[in-house]
Amino acid sequence: MRVSSAVRKPSPNVVQNSWSFLRDAMISPTGFREYDARWKYPEEINLPGVTALGLGLGTQMQRRGIKPEIAVGNDYRDYSLAIKQALMLGLIQAGIQVKDIGPALSPMAYFAQFHLDTPAVAMVTASHNPNGWTGVKMGFERPLTHGPDEMAELRDIVLNGAGEAREGGGYEFIEGIREAYLDDLVGDFKMSRKLRVVCATGNGTASAFAPDLFERIGVEVIPSHNELDYTFPHYNPNPEAMEMLHDMADSVKQSGADFALGFDGDGDRCGVVDDEGEEIFADKVGVIMARDLSKLYPDSTFVADVKSTGLFASDPELKLHGAKADYWKTGHSHMKRRVKEIGALAGFEKSGHYFLAEPVGRGYDCGMRVAVEICKLMDRNPGQSMSDLRRALPQTWSTPTMSPYCADTEKYDVLDRLVEKLVAKHEAGETVAGRTIDNVVTVNGARVILDNGSWGLVRASSNTPNLVVVCESSESEAEMRAIFEAIDAVIRTEPQVGEYDQTI
Repeated sequence: MRVSSAVRKPSPNVVQNSWSFLRDAMISPTGFREYDARWKYPEEINLPGVTALGLGLGTQMQRRGIKPEIAVGNDYRDYSLAIKQALMLGLIQAGIQVKDIGPALSPMAYFAQFHLDTPAVAMVTASHNPNGWTGVKMGFERPLTHGPDEMAELRDIVLNGAGEAREGGGYEFIEGIREAYLDDLVGDFKMSRKLRVVCATGNGTASAFAPDLFERIGVEVIPSHNELDYTFPHYNPNPEAMEMLHDMADSVKQSGADFALGFDGDGDRCGVVDDEGEEIFADKVGVIMARDLSKLYPDSTFVADVKSTGLFASDPELKLHGAKADYWKTGHSHMKRRVKEIGALAGFEKSGHYFLAEPVGRGYDCGMRVAVEICKLMDRNPGQSMSDLRRALPQTWSTPTMSPYCADTEKYDVLDRLVEKLVAKHEAGETVAGRTIDNVVTVNGARVILDNGSWGLVRASSNTPNLVVVCESSESEAEMRAIFEAIDAVIRTEPQVGEYDQTI
C-alpha cells in the first residue's frame, strides 16, 4: 500500500457543515487530557481529526521502538464504530498492524493485550461521560495506560502535524475475545451460597457482559436496564452518580435482592448497593474488599486515591492484618502506575475504579473482575449480608463526588488559586467547621485534613470541564455538611466556577 507523507497540522477550530470539516483534521487541543483523550463529538473533533490522532499514536509507537501491533476496541455508542474506523485508518497509515477486537469493554481491550500478546491498546470510549462525548484510552506498557508524559508527547505529535506515514500497516479482525475474557474472569469458580443480585448496566456496553458473567458463576440475576440501547433511555451509566445509585436501591427494595452491582459505560467501574438499599460509596466498598483481602494476604499495601475515605489508614481491622495505606493521585492511569510501582495488592478509587494486582487480577481496572471478587468475598462470608459488612466498618459520613463546572481552559489556573487560598487558611490558623486544620495535602488539588481526621477535597477533573469536591467527617453528617460549606465558600470566590452536577 502506498502511503502519503504529507501531513497538515490539525485545526483547533471544529466548524461543522463546512467543506473543510469533511476533508481536514480538526482537533480541539483541550481534548488531550491528563491520562486519556476526550472530546465532544463532533463539536471538538471530526473524523479526519481522529485519523490524525491514530497517525500520531502509531508514530509514537514507532518512535519508541514498540512492536507495531495494537489491539483496538469500541464501546456501545452509535458513533463509536465510526470513530474507531477513523482511528484505525491513521494507525494503519503509521505502519501499525491493527487487531480489531470489535465492540468491547475497556477491560476486555486491556485483557486482549495479554491474550494476544500485543504491546499496545487503544479503546474508543467516552467511559462514564454522557452521550455526545468520545475519546480514546490507550497504553503501551501493560497493564498501564498513558500518563501525563505520554499524553503530552502524543499531543505534540498530533497538533504539530508530526505524524509519520510508513509502509507495513495492516488490519485483522480477531474473533472470540469476549468469550476468552469471560472465561478468564470466571475460571473454575462457582458460588456455594445462593445470591440474588441486581445487575445494573444502564443499557450500556456492560449489558452484553455482566448478566452472562453472573450466570456463569451461579448468581441469580435480577435485571436492571440490561438491554443494549445507546440512547441511554433511563440514565447515563455512571455508578458514581446518585441517579444511578438511587435506581439500583429501588430495584433492591422491590426485589429483595442480596445487593446490587452497577457498571459504567465501558465497564471499568463498579458500584454497590446493599440488601437494605443503602448506597455504599465505592471507597467504602474498597475498605470492605481490603479487609477481606488482608486476611488472605497479610501485610499488603493498598493504594487509595485522594478522594477516598481515610479508613484505609485508620481502620483497626486493616491495621490488625498489617495492611498499609498509600494515598495517591486520582485517575485510572495514575493509580495503575502507582499500584505497579510500589507492588501494592490493590488500588481503590472513590469513582469505582479498582486495580487488583497479581494474584487477584492483572493490575488494570475491570468492573467485571470486581463483581466476581465481591461475589467470592460473599462466598467466603456465608453468614453475613452486604449490610453486615457495611455496618462493621467504623462509621463516617461522606458526600458523593460533586463536580461544579469550570472550563477546561481555566480549571487548572482556578485550582492553583484555590489551593493557595486553602493553604493560606491553614497557615493563618483559621478553622474549618469549627476545627483546626491539621494539614493540607497538595499532591492532587488540596485535601484539607482537620484535627479529628475529617477532610474536604477540591481538585480538577481530569476528563471533563469541572472541578471535583468530596468531603468526609468522622463525627457526624452535620460536620460533613459544614466542611462542604466551608470548602464551597472558598470555591465561590472564583467567578469562573459554575453549578454542581449533584450536591448534598
